This record gives sequence, structure tokens and C-alpha cells, in this order.
Amino acid sequence: LAQGADLPGSVLPFILRNVTLAGIDSVNAPYSAREQAWTRLAADLDLGKLARTTQMISLAEVPALAGQMLQGRVQGRTVVDVNA
Repeated sequence: LAQGADLPGSVLPFILRNVTLAGIDSVNAPYSAREQAWTRLAADLDLGKLARTTQMISLAEVPALAGQMLQGRVQGRTVVDVNA
């Protein structure tokens, strides 16, 4: 979302693929509710599970990973270390 948080376009492609666009607009939530949510997340989130679903790659590895993504062989989150 480098340009902005808006999603210009139609939701029709998502509906046709049975995809749910779910999100949270926490900007308008009261500060106390946001603080409580972050506190709960910090207490309940299993960092081990989070680490197992995340991989870090270098910028040079992006083309190979992009091919794997297009084949549907990538799961979880990938962080690109542009300094590696």
C-alpha cells in the first residue's frame, strides 16, 4: 500500500472467486480499545507459530520466489531484506 490504503476497482473479481475482503478500520476506534487489542495480541500471539509462517529472503531471491508464488507453492509471509 505504498500509494494509499484505498482499493480502487470492482469487488466483482473477489465475489466470483468467493474471496472475502475483511479488514479492520482501527483508526476510528477509541484509543483505549486499540490499546486493549494490542495488549491482548502481545499476550496471546504465539511467536513460535508466527516465526514458522514467515521467511526472509534477499532481493536477489525475489525472481525465483515470484515463480513459486505464481505456481501456488508459497505459503505464509515473505519478508524481503533489501540490504542482504
